[in-house]
Amino acid sequence: MAESGNAPVLGVIGGSGVYEIDGLENRRWVKVETPFGDPSDELLTGELDGQRLVFLPRHGRGHRIPPSELNFRANIHALKQLGVTEILSVSAVGSLKEELPPGTFVVIDQFIDRTFAREKSFFGTGLVAHVALGNPVCGRMGDRIEEALKALDIPHRRGGTYMVMEGPQFSTIAESNLYRSWGCDVIGMTNMPEAKLAREAEMCYATVAMVTDYDCWHSGHDHVTVEAVIKVVIANADKARGLVKTLAPALRHRHGACGKGCQTALDSAIMTAPDKRDPALLKKLEVILARTLGPQGG
Repeated sequence: MAESGNAPVLGVIGGSGVYEIDGLENRRWVKVETPFGDPSDELLTGELDGQRLVFLPRHGRGHRIPPSELNFRANIHALKQLGVTEILSVSAVGSLKEELPPGTFVVIDQFIDRTFAREKSFFGTGLVAHVALGNPVCGRMGDRIEEALKALDIPHRRGGTYMVMEGPQFSTIAESNLYRSWGCDVIGMTNMPEAKLAREAEMCYATVAMVTDYDCWHSGHDHVTVEAVIKVVIANADKARGLVKTLAPALRHRHGACGKGCQTALDSAIMTAPDKRDPALLKKLEVILARTLGPQGG
């Protein structure tokens, strides 16, 4: 577990193709047990150009776990246990805008969470906390990601709203057009409650949404073949590996806690009076609360 001022450790959540990075040294798959159950898979640890990295296969290797059955709390807690301070989340999405064609990377700055079947908080009865989520991603990380995408000449846009749906089915045309009317830019199934939990765990979090195709609102959607989508997915994974290789050394320049407040999010969030706090829940959250309340959560 790392304090907010410690040297950055980059966690990457995404598909298996992202982890096959040339130059990743001291590679080791680590099994992590958490108070919230098992994460999606073992986590791959290593160093890239002197920067510590931890990779988590979001759906497990071989894509075994559907979005609604992901143990988001265990995933974020496992990263926290391994000392991760910054999280880069990469995920495949559908486009809700004509100007965001397949192959575009969107550096997300907002979410609309329409999921309903997922555990969304580490906290609960006996220890209530309300973290600020007006700006749900780390702007400092967004700056570094944008610089890396420009350097790699990857088609991208800085800023966008990610509609997170429950799934596993895709949208109806009526739903897709509704989300477009709300001003959403891309749609996917995985980044909530991931972002909310990362904020509760006082970790910097940023999303790069990789467009694979247009959502069903688009007139050409029904003519897209599986082969065409897979081709884009493979190309996006290659670009994502390049992004991680470029981003990792850039994070080494962060000194002290994140200036955006991500790593001090619990300072004014815990509402339950000290004498009313559930000891069992405090114990369960000791890794999350170590900076705020000390090793015993007192």
